Amino acid sequence: MGLMAVTSCLHTISPAKVLRGEGAWQQALPVIAGLTQRPLLLGRSQATAELRRQLAAELRATGLEPATAELHHDCCEQDLQRLLRLAQQQDGANRWDGVLAAGGGKVLDAGKLLAQRLGLPCITVPTSAATCAGWTALANLYSPAGAFTADVTLERCPELLVFDHGLLRQAPARTLASGIADAMAKWYEASVSSGTSGDGLVQQAVQMARVLRDQLLLEGEAALAEPGGEAWVRVAEACGLTAGLIGGLGGARCRTVAAHAVHNGLTQLAASHGRLHGEKVGFGILVQLRLEEQVGGNRLASQARRQLISLFRRLALPITLADLGLGDASLAELERACHFACRDDSDLHQLPFRVDATDLLTALVSTTAELRVS
Repeated sequence: MGLMAVTSCLHTISPAKVLRGEGAWQQALPVIAGLTQRPLLLGRSQATAELRRQLAAELRATGLEPATAELHHDCCEQDLQRLLRLAQQQDGANRWDGVLAAGGGKVLDAGKLLAQRLGLPCITVPTSAATCAGWTALANLYSPAGAFTADVTLERCPELLVFDHGLLRQAPARTLASGIADAMAKWYEASVSSGTSGDGLVQQAVQMARVLRDQLLLEGEAALAEPGGEAWVRVAEACGLTAGLIGGLGGARCRTVAAHAVHNGLTQLAASHGRLHGEKVGFGILVQLRLEEQVGGNRLASQARRQLISLFRRLALPITLADLGLGDASLAELERACHFACRDDSDLHQLPFRVDATDLLTALVSTTAELRVS
């Protein structure tokens, strides 16, 4: 019997420590003190400004000396460069020795990138379960205007992830619905991009993604109906933790495919910027399934699409371009979004069949046209 050759690869699987549950922030304070004495507390949204003031006060009560800073934009190079210059101006007594990012996915991504560039430990404190950004060794960069520009693979996951249910419950229900759509993409994308991989970890990650999808299908509505209830806990942790673990185990073979590429393209259109990451990704899943049906000849894709449309409607997630604020987008604008989504380095090309911008535009428009009359 021959031995299967396995190519060596590096997996950045998880944060060094994860504290999860009710009151996790309070439990984390001594752990944070073991990582940093002068952390930079990074945030952005005015909606969470009071929460960050509370976190800073509790850090000071623990004996730490936090500094604070706010992003001016989404996670973008201009903000990062501004913060790097600020770090260079500090003297030894005031120099940051850690980065604590508290907020949504883009704040967490910026905190991870900044920590890596400064060579500092990183602590992530999600204030919603809208993404798994608090877990991963990945970050997305955007322009100051909010258009996706690139994704960045980081050297490591955060040293500490604090997933406090009490903090997460304060977020609007819309953020959890968005997280459900983003997490569900793990199955629809990983099952395609993993192909016929014989790697056991990849196979297991893909099966975890299938179980994750099933759980969200079964419990997504119940989670939104009772914040803090048992279903809510399982779904929030599925979106914020399990989705990140799947990407860590599966690595590059469980990468994003067309759903996230559609998101990246739509961000090029300013009218979509009022919608959350997962809301655009969820619509991207519908478009990917349309591509699988129209271009790839997968008859089962239409059944999967109908199942998702039904769920998304119940969760008040966008299912048409109009829902995304793009009902008045011109054909030229949609073509621009599709050309961006089909760039040579786009993960859309992980589909097992060739897709160009014309194919994508057809799927984009036909998805919306079908739903408008359904």
